[in-house]
Amino acid sequence: MQPAPGPATDPAAAPGPPHEAGRTAHNPAGAPSDLDRTGLALGFGAYLLWGFLPLYFPLLEPAGPVEIIAHRVVWSLLFCLLILLVTRTWDTFVAAVRNRRTLATLALAGVLVATNWLIFVHGVLSGHTVDTALGYYINPLVTVVLAVVALGERLRTAQWVALGIGGTAVVVITAGVGRLPWIALALAATFGTYGLIKNRVGRTVTAVAGLAVETAVVAPLALGYLLWLAATGAGAFATNGAGHALILAASGVVTAVPLLLFGGAARRLPLSVVGMLQYLAPTLQFVVGVVVFGEEMPVARWWGFALVWVALAVLTTDGLRTSRVDRLARRARLAAQASSTVSQ
Repeated sequence: MQPAPGPATDPAAAPGPPHEAGRTAHNPAGAPSDLDRTGLALGFGAYLLWGFLPLYFPLLEPAGPVEIIAHRVVWSLLFCLLILLVTRTWDTFVAAVRNRRTLATLALAGVLVATNWLIFVHGVLSGHTVDTALGYYINPLVTVVLAVVALGERLRTAQWVALGIGGTAVVVITAGVGRLPWIALALAATFGTYGLIKNRVGRTVTAVAGLAVETAVVAPLALGYLLWLAATGAGAFATNGAGHALILAASGVVTAVPLLLFGGAARRLPLSVVGMLQYLAPTLQFVVGVVVFGEEMPVARWWGFALVWVALAVLTTDGLRTSRVDRLARRARLAAQASSTVSQ
């Protein structure tokens, strides 16, 4: 659904759709500066669109989750290729395809993001939008776990505390509701792993080119499934009126536009700001699930969400504090180097 994380153990690095590195020409060290209003507008636009995304998928019924994702893959690929042609950045896509290591990495990322999309759509259409919001809330916690398991990083005390609180939240929800919130856990796991993989190539492949490669990898399977549905008369495309067909085709635009907005925001804003914006999307999804769709929120689920919010507060506060310490240390080193140069 959203952009990939930056540094694994820093929640300020903004887990979300594939995004670019936080060090930019506008903000080379990720240091705080006067906030770019355009960057803020782009960031809010991206996360608002992702937050209200659950309202879009019910419009696609009677198409089921698998058919919806198949359309999303195919139309996203076509829209991304069109953008690459219009912006004359086709060479970035070609370069990614020709590099075997990059292609293999993006192929795995494509499988993961398609799986993530499928779980998300299934959750929304089956009346579990609140669980999808929970999944994206706990994604930063899963990212921290992956940092330990996959990267061998050592966690700070506050991060261990946040993980403990997050684990307790899952237990509380499971015990109170009577079932494991598998949709939330699967979303967090697939998106967290997707982010980890994307982080390996995020500095060399642009967001649009990366999504184009990812969707191109799974497009043959998606297109084959759509053709099979059409041949058997089981497909929803073009059988429910022109308006419904256009809404299905618009899934490519719905996928790519917030990604482009996010890419623009990530180039203009400090990582800490982007990291705070990331919680807007699951918050809106939560509101949509409870207020618009009328999903039940028993006491145990409220307690579980409250614990998750506490864990995120601990994690974010620790990330911001650590970023500030690192930034001050970096400034001190630069000042020392400048002073040494002058004395020489």
